[in-house]
Amino acid sequence: MEQKIRCDLNMGDNLRRLRLNAKLSQEKLCAKLQCLGCDIGRSTYAKYEAGELNIKASVLVALKDIYNCTFDEFFLGL
Repeated sequence: MEQKIRCDLNMGDNLRRLRLNAKLSQEKLCAKLQCLGCDIGRSTYAKYEAGELNIKASVLVALKDIYNCTFDEFFLGL
């Protein structure tokens, strides 16, 4: 079950930047995540980018593989 954020740092802008740099829509990204075993729908992912939900560590690991980036990219500027 997803947990709502309570006044915490928000990595949503970094998630959006990485997705746009990869030229992926939220739908296409979610399809890639599902292929990697992360059952994430577009509406849930949109909430990650909006800072409305905490993102699971397993999703960050999958995103790191998709974007071929370091974990530091998710926390840039926070």
